[in-house]
Parts: sequence; C-alpha cells; structure tokens
Amino acid sequence: MALIGHDAQIAAFRDAALSDRLHHAWLLAGPEGVGKASFAMQAATWLLANAAGPAVHLPGLEVPETHHIANFVGQGTHPDLRVLTRLAREKTDDLARSISIDQVRGLQSLFATTPSFSHRRVVIIDAIDDLERPAANALLKNLEEPPAGTTFFLVSHAVGKLLPTIRSRCRMLRFGRLSTAAMTTVLQGELPEEPYDEIAALARVGEGAPGRALKFAGLDIAALDIAIERLVEEGDPTNAHRAALAKQLGTKAVQARYEAFLERAPARIAAEAKRRSGASLKSAIDLWERARRISGGAVHLSLDQQTTVFELATMLTRLAKV
Repeated sequence: MALIGHDAQIAAFRDAALSDRLHHAWLLAGPEGVGKASFAMQAATWLLANAAGPAVHLPGLEVPETHHIANFVGQGTHPDLRVLTRLAREKTDDLARSISIDQVRGLQSLFATTPSFSHRRVVIIDAIDDLERPAANALLKNLEEPPAGTTFFLVSHAVGKLLPTIRSRCRMLRFGRLSTAAMTTVLQGELPEEPYDEIAALARVGEGAPGRALKFAGLDIAALDIAIERLVEEGDPTNAHRAALAKQLGTKAVQARYEAFLERAPARIAAEAKRRSGASLKSAIDLWERARRISGGAVHLSLDQQTTVFELATMLTRLAKV
C-alpha cells in the first residue's frame, strides 16, 4: 500500500538512495501514529528489493507483492532485516517498559554474517525512545562504526530526549500530522467496511495521526461524539442523557469505548475553549483542567466508571451555560 501524506519524505529518501548518497542512519521524527514505522518498513523493503533484484520501477517506495523480497519481509523471515521493538512479558500480554541492551547486543549476530540476498542489511528500531540507557550506548557504537551495507531506521516520537550523540550520527526526516483529506484516505483504505460518518469521526479523533485513529476503530466514535455534542449544545436539565451515557459506558465489557470517552470529553472542552474569550474562556479552561485531571487518573486509579462518566458529562453540560 502506498504511503499517504509523506511525499516530501519519500522524495528525500529516494533521491539520496538513487544518487548514492544514502546515509547509514535515518532518524524518523514526529508525532506518534503518523506513519513513521510504516515508512521505515516500506523503505527497508524497497532498499532490500532493489539490492537483491529485480529492480523496482514503481513510484514512491512501493514494491510489488509478487517480488520475492516483499514476500520474505511480509512473512517476517527476511534474514537481512531486523526489527527491534518492546517485547511482550512472558506472564502477561503487557509490553516491556523498554528495549533492552540484550536486544541491541543481539544485532551482532546479524552483523557477524554475510548478508543473504545482497550487500544490504536493514535495522529498524521502533521506537528508539524506548531504549534503556545502556542499550542506547550499545547502539551508539554501531552508529559510530556502521557495519558495511547496513542502514538503520530509528523511529522517534520525542527526538529532543535522545542522546545528542545519536542524533548527530543520523540524517533526520521530520514527519508531520496528516491533513483531514489524507487521514480520510488512509482510514478508508484500512477500514473499507466502515461508513463515512465513522471514518469522519475517526479522522477527528486521530488529530492527524492515523495510528491513533485506528486504536478507536470499531467503537462507534461517531455516536459517542453525537452524545457529547448534545450535552454541550443542549445541556441536560433532567439528567436523562448523562444517566444513559453513564450506564452505557459503565461496565468492563465496554472498557475500550469508556477509555475513548475519557479522551473525547476533555478534547471537546478544549475545542470549545479555543472559541471563547474573557470570563467564558476562563470557565472553559477551568473545566478542561478538571476534566483532564479526572480522565488522566480514571483508569490508573480504578475510579468507578459510571460515576466518572456522569461527572465528565456534567462538565460538558456546563459548556452550554457559559
């Protein structure tokens, strides 16, 4: 699938690769969920396919699905490609807090052998922000003395927090948030069965990051936004709408939708605050700060779901009065 919304980054990378000015390490920087990891995987596949042959003549970083290298990459069995991410813990499905030094040291087995299909090897680290400090120092040695034919793609959501010595050894590509039109195109491609209203709602909740939007897929965000909008526009003098919403989102069976509401309610208050001024603005900001505080701790503190939903919904109704 073609990458959407990152034409400048694709052009910069292709230009460097096709003119033999390919840097050994690329730092892909930008907000989480905008497509940096997808870019890294497509760029890796494109590099490995062109190096192994037959050469790829499609636009951008597209590689035909019939290409034997694309098949190996798709199955996760390409011997010259290594992807480092946080690993799942053995006893739970939770991810480890960081990428360990042992994972980085494990790259040495890749570098100790001759590449299998061509002169190229690729390492993707998603995200380099997740490296524990000893692992970052171990990686730095590879960046300072890169193994022949190896290209690194380092995904970063918070590039300012990286070691300056790592940043200085990379060529940076900055990725921004996608436009609404680009978001819609990506989401329609990923969720072809979803109605347009839900795609539009997901595009709003994604705030320019398709990865963020896809986390809310299947949760009927459009209906949730309608319920929120009713509270903001009409208030709820009889408590009926708030009570119904609290009941609807108040059980563990709808945990994901409840957590979506925890994000959407403060976001709606923030959007309203941007349209106000004077005393009305101050009231909206006060509501937003309270809503953000409650939403931020609701899951961690195991707050009662129905009570939390009702309280946040009440804050939304107050926007109708200020």
